[in-house]
Amino acid sequence: MDLALLRTFVTVHRAGSFTRAAALLGLSQPAVTSQIRTLERQLGRPLFLRQARGVTPTSIGDELAHKAAPHLDALVEITETGLDDDSSVRTLHLAGPPEFTAERALPALTELIGEDGQGLALRASFGTAEEALEGLAAGHHDLAIGTARPRGALLTATPLCDEEHVLVAAPRWAERSDAQKPAGTAAPAPQHVPVVEVHESLPFVTRYWASVFDARPAHPGIVVVPDLRAVLACTVAGAGLAVLPRYLCAGALERGDVVALHEPAVPPLRTYFLVVRTGTLAMPHIARAHEWLLHAAADWN
Repeated sequence: MDLALLRTFVTVHRAGSFTRAAALLGLSQPAVTSQIRTLERQLGRPLFLRQARGVTPTSIGDELAHKAAPHLDALVEITETGLDDDSSVRTLHLAGPPEFTAERALPALTELIGEDGQGLALRASFGTAEEALEGLAAGHHDLAIGTARPRGALLTATPLCDEEHVLVAAPRWAERSDAQKPAGTAAPAPQHVPVVEVHESLPFVTRYWASVFDARPAHPGIVVVPDLRAVLACTVAGAGLAVLPRYLCAGALERGDVVALHEPAVPPLRTYFLVVRTGTLAMPHIARAHEWLLHAAADWN
């Protein structure tokens, strides 16, 4: 059996779409369709059920993918390992949210570059979780960091770390708020304090209020900027309260530039996932970066 046909079949099985598989393989959609039909004729069985949006594998298709995929991945690993010698610099394409990627992931991965520049080459893209996963699925990125676990067989997600959210404001707002209480005690939500956020929908504040106060925030978004680092800067300047990841505002808290308005017994958490296209961990440079980030994340929690 032609290995090229099996490779196309496994890619379609993981992608759930002839169109997406064609993009990943660098082929035209008619070429992918033709290869799948050829394989189906050789086996005498249908491998996919065509639907309005994508394809669904038949039981025979699932069985073939279960048997063939590990061997194809092993062949990729053999090929990639053979190419990954000391003189070969591989480029890792990483996508993720700008703040977490800049503050956490990139500093960790730069340790893989090497002083002589003969280690890993890095290319980073910033965007929303949806954009990162779409780019990963389309083959534009090797690794994606996001806060949503993707569905389907094309992408594989591994929990990376938990991010604690903290309700903070400049000290002058804390003095006017009646929300500061000892840890673990019931405290009312801060009242009459403007909000600094990343979007008009107040995603961070709304999530915090629902988790901690079992309520919806009544505050308007006075300052809306699409970057958490800018949110922190505006909060330090006294624009209002904000909900920020602890890793991002820890320094400001230590310096007293901002103070925590509330210390719940169980702080709100958000989980980050490290996502790859299924099978690509057979490539040494992706596997090494994946393992390195998981190791570094052990110190982030």
